[in-house]
Amino acid sequence: MNTTEQRICAIIDAHASELISFANDIYTHAEQGYMEYRTAQKVADWLKHRCGLPVQTGLANTGVKAILGTNRPAVCLLGELDGIFSPKHPCAVPETGMSHACGHHMQLAVLAGAALALSDPAVASHLDGSAVFFAVPCEEHAQMNRLKQLRRDGIASCCGGKPELLLLGAFDDIDAAVTTHAHMVPCDSDFLLGSNSTSGFLSKLIHVKGRASHTAIAPEKGINALDVVTLARSAIGMLRSTLRDEDCIRIGEVVRMGDSPVNVVPHEVTVDLQVRAKTWDALLDADRKIDRAYRAAAYAFGAEIEITDDMGYLPVVPAKPCAALTEAAELLSDSATYEPVNFAVHNAASTDVGDLSHHMPIVNFTFSGFSGTLHGSDFRITDEEKAYLLPAKLAALTIYRLLRNHAVQARELIASYQPLMTAETYKTYVQTFETGFVGEQSPF
Repeated sequence: MNTTEQRICAIIDAHASELISFANDIYTHAEQGYMEYRTAQKVADWLKHRCGLPVQTGLANTGVKAILGTNRPAVCLLGELDGIFSPKHPCAVPETGMSHACGHHMQLAVLAGAALALSDPAVASHLDGSAVFFAVPCEEHAQMNRLKQLRRDGIASCCGGKPELLLLGAFDDIDAAVTTHAHMVPCDSDFLLGSNSTSGFLSKLIHVKGRASHTAIAPEKGINALDVVTLARSAIGMLRSTLRDEDCIRIGEVVRMGDSPVNVVPHEVTVDLQVRAKTWDALLDADRKIDRAYRAAAYAFGAEIEITDDMGYLPVVPAKPCAALTEAAELLSDSATYEPVNFAVHNAASTDVGDLSHHMPIVNFTFSGFSGTLHGSDFRITDEEKAYLLPAKLAALTIYRLLRNHAVQARELIASYQPLMTAETYKTYVQTFETGFVGEQSPF
């Protein structure tokens, strides 16, 4: 380590108890996406008062952005503000059931620690570019019924914070992004460097309308909407043999009924559905099969059906770790183990980082320091140094290496990246969901 890198680590170590307290406070005050007012204020206060940075707030309702420097290239460190609904988690907010079983509070500790170290004048003077610290809302997808309300209220038009911010132009002054997360695929090392392929998904809201009738006196006069759904789900189960293993198709459904009494034929059923896949083409193929299964089942019973499609998240573009990230991890190798991503391993979860990865290079790493299952009630922080402090050092050291010496490594990273979508094509892709499903048209 050179003297600047030693100073970065020393600053984070000197404020370890403060950073841990910062993280643990957020851990016990999780908030829903686009409504992270307390969390956003805490991050804004830290960036403004502890780091001395000018702060923009209210981006996509709750996003917080601070820029250190005025020159390009600009490298952004992202942290996610929202929690996940997990009411049985011991740190869940009793009134809302929201918790940080997602580990997003860990990211915010990383952002806080890295911002504190890089904004130190002796460190900042060696950055030949801008470091941006961006706390973004709503990584946990806003489901369709809630999204409709957010749109009516003028709060957001997209199901996730990064897509919303992309449409608003909040990433227009950023050239590359550093993203972090608690480990999402099995990993024995403290750090996993780079981006695995990660599934994209589409959202569907399926409303089946049948006909009510007495289940004993005149069942033949009814049309059972629940039977329509059951038949469609059976068809989808049989169709699974037509879905390729390598496409990693996942279908998640929640079936909701009204308060129909047991002696009345169920006549209205709503299905919230997400279909996930490794690639866009596989996603479209699976989505069409789901549509056919539901429409055919409705036809068989003579029921009415309405299928509404809405955007989800695009698949993450896989990426090897850049040199700056690997070098930074090596600097910390006395304290933490690391390994690069294995492209044979696929992450079947989804993230709105996928949308961002179609626009700019992503420098990603995941980290340890916890036990249990992401989004589960058994999620626990087990090692605060590995969960909060070491990732903050890795993020800060990576950004420093990207931006030092005339930002040579950042410029090489940006020059080697080929965007898959322009701002205009992305806007068109999002707008297709306002009038109907994107259908045969690829957004790429």
